[in-house]
Amino acid sequence: MKLFPKTILAVLAIGLGGTALSPWAQAAPITGRIDFGVGTVTYDTNSLATAKEVNTWNNAQVTLTSGDFSSIALGTPVNMTAPWIFNPSTPTSPLWSVGGFTFNLSSSVVVAQNANFLDVTGPGTIMKQGFDNTPGIWSFTSTNSSGQNQSQFTFSTETAAVPEPGTTVTLLLGLGLMAALGRRVKGFAN
Repeated sequence: MKLFPKTILAVLAIGLGGTALSPWAQAAPITGRIDFGVGTVTYDTNSLATAKEVNTWNNAQVTLTSGDFSSIALGTPVNMTAPWIFNPSTPTSPLWSVGGFTFNLSSSVVVAQNANFLDVTGPGTIMKQGFDNTPGIWSFTSTNSSGQNQSQFTFSTETAAVPEPGTTVTLLLGLGLMAALGRRVKGFAN
């Protein structure tokens, strides 16, 4: 009785070879977090409660890094795209760039907005040469207690969890092998 026919052995060998090579065949996703702040922003209105876009970014700097962003020094100036229209949601490519990383904004959702506080969040894609394009979640908050045109802000981007390619290949290979063996065992039972 042959337990593994040549076809199943060939599929198994190809799958295991692909899994073993997957770390070298693809770049890694970006991991970590990066925050900006220090500066001020100018909106399209004098009231934070009715603002729909950021017209200018003043003195945006890196204030926190972790993971793959750690090579960027704190205080490094950040290039921000202006205007940035957040209401209605407008994709912006790139919204920011610093240290070879760029962030392409997919959409934005206004979580809270009143005369003293603005919170906008949403998904996007973080990119850097040598890495896989990586989904990220971003959050922008701004305060304006004096009702003036300029407001302090913070901006945070964190990468989203993405399964490694090798894990996905191994899972698919295992499922395929189980299905093939199930058919083979079912054939013996008949």
